Amino acid sequence: MKIAIPLAEGKLSLHFGHCASFALIEVDAQTKKIVGRKELDAPPHQPGLLPPWLAERGATVIIAGGMGQRAQQLFVQQGIQVVIGAPCDTPENIVNNFLAGTLQVGDNICDH
Repeated sequence: MKIAIPLAEGKLSLHFGHCASFALIEVDAQTKKIVGRKELDAPPHQPGLLPPWLAERGATVIIAGGMGQRAQQLFVQQGIQVVIGAPCDTPENIVNNFLAGTLQVGDNICDH
């Protein structure tokens, strides 16, 4: 499992489409432990680009603060599970909480 998290200044970016980079957190699905992390510079903003770009890099889950309906559909079409409403925190804390089933998600802050 690889979990993509949009970053701004080392923490989750609330606006995934305009983030500076992505953390790709590799997880052992059986032990539910983080086994690796890569940080990738985000490509220039272009509608519809991120779902296939992240899928090509092996992402199976994206955790974001907010995301428009169309973007959510595009991620699902790429086979990527979408989790929205995540808090602004470090990627490791977010992933560990997600794996433990304790990630507190709120409202989708994106309205488009």
